[in-house]
Amino acid sequence: MVFNAAAIYADSYVHILYRAIGHDGVSRLGYASSTDGYHIDERLPSPVFEPTMAEEKFGCEDPRLTQVDRQYFMCYTAYGSRVLGRHQVSITSIEAEDLMKKRWNWGKRWLPFHGIRNKDAAFFPRKINGRYVLLHRIDPDICVAYSEDLKRWCDMRVVVRPRFRTWDSLKVGIAGPPMELDEGWLLIYHGVNFEKVYSLGVVLLDKKKPDNVIFRSKKPILQPFEDYERFGAVPNVVFSCGAVKLDNQLLIYYGGADSVLCVATYDLNELMSN
Repeated sequence: MVFNAAAIYADSYVHILYRAIGHDGVSRLGYASSTDGYHIDERLPSPVFEPTMAEEKFGCEDPRLTQVDRQYFMCYTAYGSRVLGRHQVSITSIEAEDLMKKRWNWGKRWLPFHGIRNKDAAFFPRKINGRYVLLHRIDPDICVAYSEDLKRWCDMRVVVRPRFRTWDSLKVGIAGPPMELDEGWLLIYHGVNFEKVYSLGVVLLDKKKPDNVIFRSKKPILQPFEDYERFGAVPNVVFSCGAVKLDNQLLIYYGGADSVLCVATYDLNELMSN
């Protein structure tokens, strides 16, 4: 399977880090790139990121990339136990120049919330009020945490909760990292209902107080409809870990049924009309 990819736009390319699973059932990350965002120009034959720690023995899942200054932080889910279903947030980084030149010199890996069952994490692309800001999920909510040194995290609170009797009634989690617009921080998120259908929606967060929701879509912007979204390893799933903005278009990369990698295009102005 190939699905759930981080995506960034830099040096005239869309760079895609996708989750891949082979016959051993372990998730690793592969790399592909595209000049137009739709057609793959290059795809490397070997993984660019693999498990090395005991806490990620069974996979490095669902990467999300955020550029902060001249480096990229990558948050991913470290999957440590199939029996216990143990997963937690892990973070690493890579210099922007290394990523552009495909030198996979990843930095130290660390667990910001060691031992806490947690996933769906990403950094904001700049500090806010002098602190790093991280979105993550402690079931069933999207939460935020702040840090001055990337080691000690504080002021953790809920940002988005599930809603009663809607498409996002069971649990919610972020898609890719938030994007800064004039109006606020644009955040695509996934919502799950009690039939276990995964859909995508959108929220707008306050620029200075990112735990304050300004807008939240009532309807999903993307739901499982095509056969490749409805049938696969996990049926009825559209799940995103990254998007890029090209002109006024937002290209949302997402996994279909945990089996294939897809892209959907939205006009930015359309997103706020749901």
